[in-house]
Amino acid sequence: MKLILTADVSGLGAPGDVVEVKDGYGRNYLLPRGLAIVATRGAQKQIQVITRAQDTRRVRDLDHAKEIKTALEGLSVTLKAKAASGSTKLFGSVTASDVAAAVKSAGGPVLDKRAIELPGHIKTTGKHSVTVRLHPEVTVALPLVVTTGE
Repeated sequence: MKLILTADVSGLGAPGDVVEVKDGYGRNYLLPRGLAIVATRGAQKQIQVITRAQDTRRVRDLDHAKEIKTALEGLSVTLKAKAASGSTKLFGSVTASDVAAAVKSAGGPVLDKRAIELPGHIKTTGKHSVTVRLHPEVTVALPLVVTTGE
């Protein structure tokens, strides 16, 4: 299936790229989420519009991403989670939404949960490192301290 990407898809391409993917991946994942459109003659003309808009936004976004990076680097993020008394094991696991909310409550900028990459499942209290991908060229390693909510 030939598709035109409308958003940045990890491991596949950037907006405006024409990609060939398996039918199920395109039909069940990319198209319903609005990450791609079917490649037709009319859509080929939209590629130029998409790439032109991306080029104008890219410079501004890179500068903005660097500003957010400096704001995040000086931040200490503490997340309170539920755990059994006297245990370091959490009842659930920490999600990207939890981390985004903790960053906001710590005085940091509002982050999109899809930009936060967790190192597997965080199911224990203690110090963890979380990666925030602000831009394809800008990533931040964010220290996260998970404590019990007592």
